[in-house]
Amino acid sequence: MAYFTRRIVVVGTGYVGLTTGACLASLGHRVVCTDVDRAKVERLRATQLDIREPGLAELVAETTAAGRLSFIVGTAAGLEELRAEGTPAEIVVLCVPTPMGIGGVADLAAVESVIEEVRAGLPPGAVVVAKSTVPVGTCERIAELLERSDVAVVSNPEFLREGSGVHDFMHPDRIIIGSADQDAAERVAALYARLGAPTVLTDCASAELIKYAANCFLAMKLSYVNALAELCERLGADVADVTEGLGFDRRIGNSYLSPGPGWGGSCLPKDTAALLQLSDSVDFEFRLLRAAIETNTRQSGRILEKVRLAVTGRRTGPLTRTRIALLGLAFKAGTSDLRDSPALAVAARLRQAGAELTAYDPAFVTADGVQFAAGSELDGSPLTLVEDPYVAAKDADAVVILTEWSEFRGLDWGRLRGIVRRPVVVDTRNLVDPDVLARAGFSWTGVGRLPRVPS
Repeated sequence: MAYFTRRIVVVGTGYVGLTTGACLASLGHRVVCTDVDRAKVERLRATQLDIREPGLAELVAETTAAGRLSFIVGTAAGLEELRAEGTPAEIVVLCVPTPMGIGGVADLAAVESVIEEVRAGLPPGAVVVAKSTVPVGTCERIAELLERSDVAVVSNPEFLREGSGVHDFMHPDRIIIGSADQDAAERVAALYARLGAPTVLTDCASAELIKYAANCFLAMKLSYVNALAELCERLGADVADVTEGLGFDRRIGNSYLSPGPGWGGSCLPKDTAALLQLSDSVDFEFRLLRAAIETNTRQSGRILEKVRLAVTGRRTGPLTRTRIALLGLAFKAGTSDLRDSPALAVAARLRQAGAELTAYDPAFVTADGVQFAAGSELDGSPLTLVEDPYVAAKDADAVVILTEWSEFRGLDWGRLRGIVRRPVVVDTRNLVDPDVLARAGFSWTGVGRLPRVPS
């Protein structure tokens, strides 16, 4: 198979945009990444990344040094940079935010703003690719806004997991390409030819829906296992054994079968809300999806009950003036993303119940001490963020594990036993071995498993 080097502008340098740009550059393409944030662009030029993503900083440094990746302020300027190099941009990839808007519908303001900026400057024959998660019908909307019959629009949704984005890009399960223009679809598919992944060529609407369908299915699977964990508790079964038995069934698989404090992050909450809103708009009652969202919403309340019971002996016991140590704040391990983090939802409920909160998360600790992004969900939160799990646990009435960071498994629980006020652990991720805790003198409460007491 022949491989062709393309000249690409990637719009947006968040998780998706930066990973996409760096990975496409590593495949041999010439890529210009653009952003509206001038300070961020300057940091990226110096290989200073704002996001935590394994392997990404190295890839950015490597491809920048090779001259295949560069950063510039403004999409129009990105188009001009390639034009000045002698060959105009062939493909423009939209990786801009599409946050949840009013009523759950995705906010397309950023997409529309980019199209307005580049409409006149796009070279004839260029392809605009929507990689951001967008509602069904967005590609048609982009085509209308472009008013350019000589520019094709393609839907090419991303399937990157935060914390493993580079790996997911380079080892995809599938490539989805949707367009009414067969030639444009094949040109976009050729970008990924070196990866050898299965490729689905379809229409725009189907491609757009595939992304929502995939994320919503995963959300329903997570809600299912959390509901199953609650049932296990009531029946005296062990959810770890139940899910192990389920996972061996090839029709089900073992991924997304770990119970926890709920699902969150940048994708699942907004994508489930968007698909529900889309279903409502065509008079379809998506009861299954609605139930999955409701199950997730009540999960933080279930964790609150577990903490009350572990600390006071009653599900409704008071937590006023108790000290709770929170281990983990990010929505999942391997990332510093706090968007719709279930850990923060649990923290909010604990604070409303009167508890004093001290938290530790390795994603927000640097050589200079505790740090987190300005404007993040932590700003103004009624909790104290510290640089060490042992500092967080001092005089605590309970240690609550909220994010599945592997380092929590290796904590010195004997040392912790001498620091805490009450030897109580509520493990919302079933992360730590209950026997290890019992030997250290801790009681352990998990999710979907029988509690353990000191031996």
